[in-house]
Amino acid sequence: MKGRIWFVSVAVLLAAVFLSGFSAEANDIKSRMLQRLPVINSLKAQGILGENNQGYLEYRASAGTRKDVVDAENRDRGTVYRMIAERQKTTPELVGKQRAAQIAQREPAGHWLQDAGGRWYRK
Repeated sequence: MKGRIWFVSVAVLLAAVFLSGFSAEANDIKSRMLQRLPVINSLKAQGILGENNQGYLEYRASAGTRKDVVDAENRDRGTVYRMIAERQKTTPELVGKQRAAQIAQREPAGHWLQDAGGRWYRK
């Protein structure tokens, strides 16, 4: 009985540490994404970046402009999609496609989007 209580206590402690680490990682990602948002919005407004149908940023023109920011954003989006997929027992690809549909609805006029068939259009 004493051994079982110890095992359950350790399991609860490990779960708490794991979940707090997961939450901390999610908060770090959110903070980084918010910091990049002004640069990304500027590049979208200039027509340099668009939102593809997989939930990632993609260059429309002037590839390489602020590549560091775009690569970091796409990397963090991929991490978020994987986290969500694990929780929902689905794939990161499906999460990305669903996010792309949400982004398409919310994007302002003039920004580039990619439809489900892969065609680019300006909203």
